[in-house]
Amino acid sequence: MIGITPPHPNLVWVDDQYRIREVTSSEDAAPSVSARPLIEVCSFTHQFFQDYLMYTRGSAEDYDEYAKITGDSGWSWKKLQPYFKKNEKWTAPADNHNITGQFNPNVHSFNGVTGVSLSGSPTGIDGRVINATSQLGPNYKFNLDMNSGSPLGIGWIQVTVDGASRSSSASSYLAPKYLARPNLHVLLNAQVSRLIQTGKDKSSKLPAFRAVEYRTSVGGPLRSVSASKEVILSAGTVGTPHILLNSGIGNPSSLKALNVPSLVNLPDVGENLGDHSFLGNPWLVNSTDTFEPFLRDPEVQSKDINQWVTTGKGPLVDTIASHLGFFRLDKSNPIFSKTRDPTPGPNTPHYEFLVSNGLPLPGAPTTGNFMGLGTVVLSATSRGSIKLRSNNPFDSPIIDPALLKTDFDKTTMREAVKAARKFVTAPAWSDYVIAQIGAFAGVETDAQIDAYVAANAGTIFHPVGTAAMSPKGANTGVTDPDMRLKKVVGVRVVDASVFVRPPSQQYFFVFLTYQMQPFVPSAHLQAPVYAFAERASDLIKSSY
Repeated sequence: MIGITPPHPNLVWVDDQYRIREVTSSEDAAPSVSARPLIEVCSFTHQFFQDYLMYTRGSAEDYDEYAKITGDSGWSWKKLQPYFKKNEKWTAPADNHNITGQFNPNVHSFNGVTGVSLSGSPTGIDGRVINATSQLGPNYKFNLDMNSGSPLGIGWIQVTVDGASRSSSASSYLAPKYLARPNLHVLLNAQVSRLIQTGKDKSSKLPAFRAVEYRTSVGGPLRSVSASKEVILSAGTVGTPHILLNSGIGNPSSLKALNVPSLVNLPDVGENLGDHSFLGNPWLVNSTDTFEPFLRDPEVQSKDINQWVTTGKGPLVDTIASHLGFFRLDKSNPIFSKTRDPTPGPNTPHYEFLVSNGLPLPGAPTTGNFMGLGTVVLSATSRGSIKLRSNNPFDSPIIDPALLKTDFDKTTMREAVKAARKFVTAPAWSDYVIAQIGAFAGVETDAQIDAYVAANAGTIFHPVGTAAMSPKGANTGVTDPDMRLKKVVGVRVVDASVFVRPPSQQYFFVFLTYQMQPFVPSAHLQAPVYAFAERASDLIKSSY
């Protein structure tokens, strides 16, 4: 078998690779997203698969709905638990502090491969956050463990850290003991151009694609390698449809317009792109115990780095946030008179808070100390796409994230900002929070919030849906519930591009067409992708 990871090995920080298509303000989206590179976080084996280290699974309702949509109960919350646990290895935080009351051990596994832990270095706002959860009513309640399947509320962040170091798909699945296997060969710096049709399956008469074309240097010769059984495509929500389209698998008219031979009619390839929009909301605070000294002072940086290198402790063992919160819109919100609730049930959040002890973001002020309360639209209904730029397979694709396009998403972000502003009114913050700052200063009314959102929102890099899964035999979608590529033999897709959800709470299981929306889990994508990939491994093994 051949496994394919992202075609662009340098896609994370290189300006001319995988940048988001420019969206102007006249297109009713956030102009600022055009200036940001799209960090590919959805590939199962990609070394940059980190998602800010945040480990959140989403709601049980998310997965139960996915199982209904696909007609495969194996994707339900209960059936996926063995795969979450097969991946997870709960570990003590770096500072070995008492974690009683900060998580529920019954929810977790201690025997997997990817380290999961709590923050290993306290911040100056930890106590204030927890105190605030008892001061503002049930919407801001404390949640002991948001990975229980019921994430609503505010709780301690869980991160993919093992001791003092990041634990990732690279350290978990490409560790030296796995790389030493005689049946595993890892080819570095290879750039995939397309899949190659290798004939037709004798029994089904479907085209077979069991070969991969690639190059090992820019401008170098094209080479190919063949699989005896299957090609496993794990190039992520951007890379997977890019490769499929370059292979002639997609919408025939779009392919022909670029002089790409159309070999398989799968119009949904590259469509249904969903993502979580993000907005960082900053407050000036009455403290010097924030991230800012580290961000500005080389001496502080040197001290903290030396502490981490020599002891494995200190602030560098943590991610950018200390707590997360998950919330729903009020049932009386007028948006529900115009739009059906896109979540699968009452325990699934519409939006999220990320509470940060500072502003570890580009463009932060050079003086003062701050707290960040990032807001995220989780139940996004806006849909974008991945399309070919040309018939050169090494040209970067055109990425339209379509963030905050729908009234529902705009309403949700507005309400999230208002909820964040209410959160800092808790008595716990009375002597700490001073004022909103920057573009957020003076933002109070709905109109002001909407303008602020349009000018400043971006992505938190959770793209999904471009190789959407649908029931076996359905006329829409890209992959079947066993992750096999539709209308093709010899290819499976194993990454977040397969996530999908229909636009209503009605489910269709047999030979019919329905409009799809991607299933964007109410979570950061790291944990869901691990669980899906672990199950995919069993599905593949069971086929042979």
